[in-house]
Amino acid sequence: MASLLNTSRPPVFCPGCAHERVVRSLDRAFVDMDLCGEDIAIVSDIGCSGLFDTFFKTHALHGLHGRALTYATGLKLARPELTVVVTMGDGGLGIGGAHVLSACRRNLDLTLLVLNNFNYGMTGGQCSTTTPTEAVVGSGFLNRLEKPMEICEVAGAAGAPFVRRLSAYQKDLAELIQEAVRFQGFSLLDIRGLCPGRYTKRNKQTPGDIQAELDRLPDVTHFAEQNRRLEYGVHYRREAKELEPVQKPVRIEAGLTPPESGRQEVVVLGSAGQRIVTAGELLGLAGMSAGLHATQKNDYPITVMKGHSISELVLSSEEIGYTGLDRPSVVVALGPEGVARRKGMLQELPGESLILAAKGLELPGTEARVMEVDFKALQVKSQDFALASLALLAAQNRVLSLEMLKAALSLRFKKGKALQASLDLVERLQRTTP
Repeated sequence: MASLLNTSRPPVFCPGCAHERVVRSLDRAFVDMDLCGEDIAIVSDIGCSGLFDTFFKTHALHGLHGRALTYATGLKLARPELTVVVTMGDGGLGIGGAHVLSACRRNLDLTLLVLNNFNYGMTGGQCSTTTPTEAVVGSGFLNRLEKPMEICEVAGAAGAPFVRRLSAYQKDLAELIQEAVRFQGFSLLDIRGLCPGRYTKRNKQTPGDIQAELDRLPDVTHFAEQNRRLEYGVHYRREAKELEPVQKPVRIEAGLTPPESGRQEVVVLGSAGQRIVTAGELLGLAGMSAGLHATQKNDYPITVMKGHSISELVLSSEEIGYTGLDRPSVVVALGPEGVARRKGMLQELPGESLILAAKGLELPGTEARVMEVDFKALQVKSQDFALASLALLAAQNRVLSLEMLKAALSLRFKKGKALQASLDLVERLQRTTP
């Protein structure tokens, strides 16, 4: 194979741009490795380095600035047999810095070529994360305020095992790229070159200057031993193989008949610790046991055991396109925090709506019918108010039936003490309430 370069889209860079030397060297590396176009995916983002994917007859993915490594990660995990090479400028390196660090930590088998010409060459020559402090750039004095990033040191500290600093003018560039591509793990090449269109118009820089700077910097090959470990994909598949097979989703048999037809909207309002969300889940499972479509939306703060807790349910014999609640047919009000959170909704309920409320709970003015329940007199604990409310609704065949509730409990708790205690509570309330 002579070349993988795209003859219908030859490389087009500013005269003297180092990027073209990298294109030619990358092509030589592919050819020397006997790789075909279908074996390779080149992933790029924005900037002059973002043109690389168009210059090769390979798979390609061109994305957002700084995000190339995220696409490449998903691609390599989905298609581990592909050789995935990422091209990124020093601009994308800065914009996507967090993604670079993640790639270093993971050690997925990707090769990142950082085409480092010390500025945003495509957009006006502004400073980047690698611009020297003393350089003259298109963004004024900003580079004098920051220390330039030494990406190989950063990458090695983040866990990258294969990091190298190179000059785009090295005679062995193709061989070093090939070594990086062959490495089983994450490899990063900091390839430094001239940007004649922007950077060298303002700053004296030659290939010799680049080499002199590289010779002055400390060696980074020690990271290969320091960060040696299994390649991420290999390690992931090895660990995953040891896991127990994932259980298939529970299949809910729709053998029951709902007591009411049409769309039923239910809101459960309470406080943290009252198992409001669990009650909502039970109501959804009950609906599905009768062949109904069900949606559940929950509202609670980030605090634990404090604050409001709300669950909104829609049950319908038709597919549910809109999950918002206009006028709930049933509201279960169990805690002041939840009531305060939905005060406006309660005030607007029509007369045909039902509010099942805990005794002593202050409600806003409403036209809805209020059914007050003395849970303490029924010897129901606060954390069981919500389940008890479902049992009381089932006793009236409102929204759900007793059979639907029992089916939901069996689906939710499977077996054991939680299931038995829940069934005992439901049975007791059925016997003791009219």
